[in-house]
Amino acid sequence: MSKVVKYVAGTLIFGLFTEIVYQIYVRLNSKKEDKKCITEVLFFPDLKVACKAHFTSIEGCNNRHCRYTHSGNSLSRLYNYLTLSRKSLDVCVFVLSCADLADILILVHKRGVMVRIITDNEQVNVQGSQIWRLRSEGKFSCLFSGIIVRTDNSSFFMHHKFVVIDNEILINGSFNWTRQAITGNQENLVVMNDPEIVQQFQTEFENMWTEFDPRVTYMKTTEDT
Repeated sequence: MSKVVKYVAGTLIFGLFTEIVYQIYVRLNSKKEDKKCITEVLFFPDLKVACKAHFTSIEGCNNRHCRYTHSGNSLSRLYNYLTLSRKSLDVCVFVLSCADLADILILVHKRGVMVRIITDNEQVNVQGSQIWRLRSEGKFSCLFSGIIVRTDNSSFFMHHKFVVIDNEILINGSFNWTRQAITGNQENLVVMNDPEIVQQFQTEFENMWTEFDPRVTYMKTTEDT
């Protein structure tokens, strides 16, 4: 093989190799750009409660005399994030008594999202608690396993307040799901999609989900007796 032929062949091979490397680089970077970094802080209290229908339904709010606000605020942003869920919505909250937020959980559940809730056992029966209502939504589900609620099994508080959406987005802060937290208390929520941090919260949720399984609690009680 002549030097010219070797040179041409080498040039073609090198050009092909660099093109392959370039295409791989472009694809990897395009994937990184597609996954937009989410970092947002929501502060409460809001001056008014956001209208759930206005921010979550296609039809919007048809009530001309709606007493809720149609202006964006921290609660409306929380609505938006929760309704982003497509596969799973894992909620860990000390107390859940806000009917509007419970409505959002039921809405995404009926859309086919797996909704799981962990809450404190002493808060299940507080005034306005939505836990039994959420549990009833799961009893008659034929297509999905339903909204399952588990509670801690100790005299200590299950004091976490975080949500993991599709194992991709974390919402974490001081905010309990109550009307007082929305329009009264000084509260905060941090929203992010850092994979490492999200995974740590997801792991913590899974650990508690297993620990608070009623079957596990029953077996431990049986063993103790």
